[in-house]
Amino acid sequence: MLSKRVIVCLDVRNGQVTKGVKFQGNVDLGDPVDYAARYDAQGADELVFYDITASAEKRGLFVDVVRRVAERIFIPFAVGGGIRSVEAMRAVLLAGAEKVSLNSPAVRDPGLITQGARAFGAQCVVLGMDAKKVAASATIPSGYEVVIDGGRTPTGKDAVAWAREAQALGAGEICLNAIDTDGVRQGYELAITRQVADSVSIPVIASGGGGTPQHCIDAVTRGGAEAALVASMVHYGDYTVGDIKRAMAAGGVAVRPA
Repeated sequence: MLSKRVIVCLDVRNGQVTKGVKFQGNVDLGDPVDYAARYDAQGADELVFYDITASAEKRGLFVDVVRRVAERIFIPFAVGGGIRSVEAMRAVLLAGAEKVSLNSPAVRDPGLITQGARAFGAQCVVLGMDAKKVAASATIPSGYEVVIDGGRTPTGKDAVAWAREAQALGAGEICLNAIDTDGVRQGYELAITRQVADSVSIPVIASGGGGTPQHCIDAVTRGGAEAALVASMVHYGDYTVGDIKRAMAAGGVAVRPA
């Protein structure tokens, strides 16, 4: 049985780790390099860094932060936000990241996924998807619409259809963030997580809503995800990564030791 992963998400704004609820009311918490080293020491399987305003502000990524993180940690990490070209992907990977996460730019230019997969391999290309619950319709049969620009712009795209398309284009993984549960800490949005996981053959990371270790267990069992992305529950000290993994193991989920 393949081990399920616990991945820590660090949203970065103006060089600081920040956290909000449903993409609003962000509070700055501290230096991303220090936070990365903390979660490396706690036994996180991977980290994900998102420059959360890069796409909305139409600017490039924080490569200096990527380089400083790579000098301090020994686990894989992905970077997203404002990556709009193969050259930008190359800069992030050369700075020390193992993966790039494509979100808003991939919606605007789906060929970017294929270009990245051809240049660096599908294992390096993660589709970041922000999904919002809406009324199901002929165009959005899943009842979840893809939104971009940090939740500011609806696209009219169905989340499940976009997941399938991204896999066909070459994405090697999907990080699915449910906006309606983001930062609320009441559990992941299992309905869309399961729909996406059942519709693709590549790994799906559940994101948005983790508040307890049981939520992480639910994400990888009931939701069908290969990994649970956590943020608030570790940033605010409620749990360590080790606490989460021990609880998952006790619940019958295979995880790598913390």
